Amino acid sequence: MGIEKLEQILEVEFKDKSLLAQSLVHRSALNETDDLTLGSYERLEFLGDAVLDLVVSQELYARCQHLDEGGLSKGRSNLVRGSTLAIIAQELTLGEFLVLGRGYSESGGRNTESNLAAAYEAVVAAIYLDQGLDCARNFITRTYGNRLTDLTSIHTETNNYKSLLQEHYQGIGKPSPSYKVISMEGPDHEPIFTIQVSLEENVIGTGTGTRKSEAEQNAASDALSKLTIATRI
Repeated sequence: MGIEKLEQILEVEFKDKSLLAQSLVHRSALNETDDLTLGSYERLEFLGDAVLDLVVSQELYARCQHLDEGGLSKGRSNLVRGSTLAIIAQELTLGEFLVLGRGYSESGGRNTESNLAAAYEAVVAAIYLDQGLDCARNFITRTYGNRLTDLTSIHTETNNYKSLLQEHYQGIGKPSPSYKVISMEGPDHEPIFTIQVSLEENVIGTGTGTRKSEAEQNAASDALSKLTIATRI
């Protein structure tokens, strides 16, 4: 997919489109082609993390005047954690635009929480460098939506899906689901785990992640989605 298509999704027209292009490049792609002269998104991710912290802190301070320092810190922590950023990245379909090494892409790297979260932070930095802080702020507040004021939505999105799945089955008299690693692919420094969750020897969900715990949570989330109960939790 092209940069112009992503600009439409982001609702931002870049003056320097190479910044947006760089925000999509995972380091695994650098080893497989000589065409990428921009480098990976890691430096942009670093800057985007700082911009995101600033904007979210300011927005919480202005919007949530009922919260004390501890509440503001907890709210910010939930808002900028990887699982929240990955959800927003999924809503923007950023994973479809990521440039990955072929092997890493085939092993599921396009959909891992860590890569999606990093891509969102890198895009924030690209917007900041190209358009300035006000535009970056507008992008962040628009893509976060009511998450900045409805803190209950944060807790719902960052819930422990394994616990929710276990509670569901315990509530109907079933045993706890079990988790099994079915594959580990990718480089040693950044492996991709694929895990299946089963109930009474029947596979009910599958998930991938750069950590076993992340893959288990994604497998549980997949199982919840198939049960069509996720939106009612």
